[in-house]
Amino acid sequence: MTTEPAQPPVGPVAPPSPATAAPAAESSAVARRAGLVGVGILLSRFLGAVRDVVIAATFAVGLTDAFFMAFTIPNALRVLFGEGAASGAFVPVLTEAREKEGTERAATVFGGLVRVMVPVLGVVTVLGVLLAGPLVYAYASGFDPQRFDLTVQMTRWVFPYIFLMGVAALVTAALHSRKSFTAPALSPALLNVALVLACLLMVPLLDSLGLPTWYALASGVLVGGALQVLAQWPTLRRLGFGLTAAGSHRDPYVRKAMRLLLPLLASLGVYQLNVIFARQFASHLGRGPVSWLWYAQRLVEIPQGMFALAIASAALPSLSEIVSRGDREEALALFRATLRMTLFVAIPSTVALGALALPIVAVLFGRGEFSPSDVQETAYGLVFQAAGIWAVASVRTVVPMFHAHNDTSTQVAASATNLVVFAALSWLLMDSMRHAGLTLAISLAALAQLGVLLALLRRRTGRLGLGRVVGAAARMGVASAVMGVLLIALTASRPWLSDALAPTQLGLLGAAVVLGGLVYLGVAHVLGVEEASTFTHGVLRRVRRRR
Repeated sequence: MTTEPAQPPVGPVAPPSPATAAPAAESSAVARRAGLVGVGILLSRFLGAVRDVVIAATFAVGLTDAFFMAFTIPNALRVLFGEGAASGAFVPVLTEAREKEGTERAATVFGGLVRVMVPVLGVVTVLGVLLAGPLVYAYASGFDPQRFDLTVQMTRWVFPYIFLMGVAALVTAALHSRKSFTAPALSPALLNVALVLACLLMVPLLDSLGLPTWYALASGVLVGGALQVLAQWPTLRRLGFGLTAAGSHRDPYVRKAMRLLLPLLASLGVYQLNVIFARQFASHLGRGPVSWLWYAQRLVEIPQGMFALAIASAALPSLSEIVSRGDREEALALFRATLRMTLFVAIPSTVALGALALPIVAVLFGRGEFSPSDVQETAYGLVFQAAGIWAVASVRTVVPMFHAHNDTSTQVAASATNLVVFAALSWLLMDSMRHAGLTLAISLAALAQLGVLLALLRRRTGRLGLGRVVGAAARMGVASAVMGVLLIALTASRPWLSDALAPTQLGLLGAAVVLGGLVYLGVAHVLGVEEASTFTHGVLRRVRRRR
């Protein structure tokens, strides 16, 4: 690893060369777009937390076990297709078509993608409804007969959500290819709004009519899915795209996108397979583990989505443009910058969520039907799943480099490694650690996948130049450790299980989060982490502008 000179050079400083200025400018643009996407994801995740709080307080753990299992396949396909595969396969192709042949050509390609994907999504939806019983058995065979039958009924209700999410993902890819991020970033929040309103408004009505109250959950899922499509429609039309645009499945660009999509689904699907397998294992552990895993996963997805997904989504269009120009060095410079951005927020998120697992779970879910025992078990699993946040976030940052090169097959080896490691560790750890063994296995499998991905990327592009990134990550780790010690010292002795909602406890948790963030920024700044200085200066500039 190279070191910086102790003193600045004497004499006039030359202006930055285009080769240096371009990556810096592009990384700044990525950071701005990532901030916009991050705000949208933050809103969605916040409303998702509200949704989970409402569900946990309204329904007993036995019923939520069934609902979360029923929502497993639709939600997995939403994350897989909507947050990864569609963007990875379609954004580079649409960008290439627009760069080489113009906006109208890109709109025609989009029309061809619609003509291919809509029938496929329709067939998948119909098959899911018809084969709900065998599907549920594949990932919930440990349920007792009553919960199993309820899960099958719920699955048939919520499976059409897959069709709606597939269409929404197509629209999102088109908008991202034009670097339009506002509508795609904000629309996912509508699912959570629909579910919260369905629980608050429909449950009392259904209960008074003697109908199953879980109809509210199923209705909320379907209404939320439809709203996500409708929310993006005006922007789609304004940019010249349309779901009824002319296009053909024989279009060379469409065929190229399909060739990219299939291996990408296999690659990115591994994490979702791990989640499905974890719930299958958990279904054999009795009442509760499925819900505990769900709530832990939802909390972990807040930083993963807010930062890793936001940065990856914002970087992909720029990486695709740079790679299409053949500028390897600029692409690698942007990759290193985005990886550092990701680690700057993922490493402290890992430490903070682990240190505050019990207080956070108690404050969010510790009421109504969610017992103190449920709080403890959820926090227990959360600690070990939080340990993998930085690894999963890094994987999501590395993968777009392959996508930008129109390569979605090489990374399948890394995904296979993830699956094998997860399966082996799950069997080894489940007996002694129960559901927490499954969350630890997910984290360690992501770390193995990251190692293989970096090795494959180095083989493809040559030397990655990650020395400075590793050094910065180490300093971020030290700053995060200091923050973690402070958070534990502030919260460890408090009676979270018995009095989580007392004003003093809520105030303490909020103060701990703010103070911990400030300590992390301060220590990182002292240790020379560039991102800390950049973030601080950016905030100060905004404050000065508002005065």
